[in-house]
Amino acid sequence: MAYQPIADRLRPNKLSDMVGQSHLFGKKGVITRVLEQDHLTNMIFYGPPGTGKTTLATIIAKISGMELCHLNATTASTADVKEVIARAESVFGGEGILLYIDEIQYFNKKQQQVLLEYIENGQITLIASTTENPYMYVYNAIISRSMVFEFKAVTPTEILPVLERGLALLNGEAQMKRTANREVLLHVASCGAGDVRRSLNILESAFYTAEEQITKETVDALTPRVIGNFDKSGTVHYDLLSCLQKSIRGSDPDAAIFYLAKILEGGDLQGACRRLQVIANEDVGLAHPIAAVIANSCVDSAMRVGMPEATLPLSNLTVFLATCPKSNGAHLAYEAAKADVLSGMGQTIPPHLRPGNDFAGYKYPHDYPGHYVTQQYLPDDLKHKKYYSFGENKTEQAAKAYWDLVKGKK
Repeated sequence: MAYQPIADRLRPNKLSDMVGQSHLFGKKGVITRVLEQDHLTNMIFYGPPGTGKTTLATIIAKISGMELCHLNATTASTADVKEVIARAESVFGGEGILLYIDEIQYFNKKQQQVLLEYIENGQITLIASTTENPYMYVYNAIISRSMVFEFKAVTPTEILPVLERGLALLNGEAQMKRTANREVLLHVASCGAGDVRRSLNILESAFYTAEEQITKETVDALTPRVIGNFDKSGTVHYDLLSCLQKSIRGSDPDAAIFYLAKILEGGDLQGACRRLQVIANEDVGLAHPIAAVIANSCVDSAMRVGMPEATLPLSNLTVFLATCPKSNGAHLAYEAAKADVLSGMGQTIPPHLRPGNDFAGYKYPHDYPGHYVTQQYLPDDLKHKKYYSFGENKTEQAAKAYWDLVKGKK
């Protein structure tokens, strides 16, 4: 008999057996309410692996009485989709075909377009799942005809009952009496990083290598460090980098150092370095100009020494940037200027700034008191435009006070 993973042997067959996702299929969950109203529509499930997406699709098919056709987009072709559609066209009576497409992000636009006609005329009901952001990977016309639901990583406490059932199943199958206390089972769940399937696989491995009792040491000996769903080619990678930047921008060093650890332990040293250099210029900016120099120095050190020592300069840099004053004045000034450039403004620069005019009429600022003299620098159609405004931070206000004095505004 072929081996069947324990996650498949324990797969729930009704909503009440599922764990996590209470916002979807708890007693007041939105999918629970949809099914109670007998209002089945096309759906898109997205979220990390092992959070119940495939299981829920199977349960929905059972509740609705529909025939379930399961395709995985990593291996399925357009011909496979058309075969399911042909089957739907030949179905008489019954409740119709529920087509479940796993990892739909691997279907190209043309393959996804094939589905549209049959979604619209009701010949098939589509449930698609993806571990990526559907708004980036799923054809907009399919999204507009579907309800989109987010699945979240399952907490260790929510996974605990599944592991208890799994341990009982393993003992029954092997006719053994191996035990694991609550703390160990919660540790197994934590090692699974929110993935129920992974947690059960860890438990099964520990069960067959333990003595009488499964211990934390047994689990750790079998389990590499798991930091969750970190795929540098997917959106989770960019989500973490975004979280790092927003935490530093929001001056939260605790959140910032957490996301730095997620990124570095996930193996993306280069991504962390690049983003921290961006942050130093985009978010700290002129409020503390030396931050960009410090960022370059820390990043250079990190890239030279590599991991794990790279965590030292980068953790220093992260906390430093998070606790720095912030300014995006220069960045906003550039974006405003860019908008005018792209709109075609400022085509003719002032004659006294042009070498071809021998700088006739140009006033050399160093020849004047305070090394400043009033003259036009912007093109005529922009000469009254103001792009940069001094920030409220100490550094920019000091610069403002200086130039107000020099320019005679005080």
